[in-house]
Amino acid sequence: MSCSCKLLNIGFGNYVIAERIVVIVSPNSAPMKRLKEEAKETKRLIDATQGRKTRSIIITDSNHVILSAIQTETIAQRLVSDTLEKVEKEEKGD
Repeated sequence: MSCSCKLLNIGFGNYVIAERIVVIVSPNSAPMKRLKEEAKETKRLIDATQGRKTRSIIITDSNHVILSAIQTETIAQRLVSDTLEKVEKEEKGD
């Protein structure tokens, strides 16, 4: 069984399935800090920072909250470039 899922590098050898991402946000606001704590209490928090400072929060369609040490803008650029590659492949008929 093969999967055509695109993996998105969120830093330090950690990946998430790009199609499952709902939002990528900055962790600095009070609502995002509350969201992080709530996810931790309900065991939906995944810490992929490898002990470094959290620079972005990724929320998935399964309502999991993933912490990353990579800047929000960097992850968004990676996601956009992956999406553009996918569109170009589809246009070529690959």
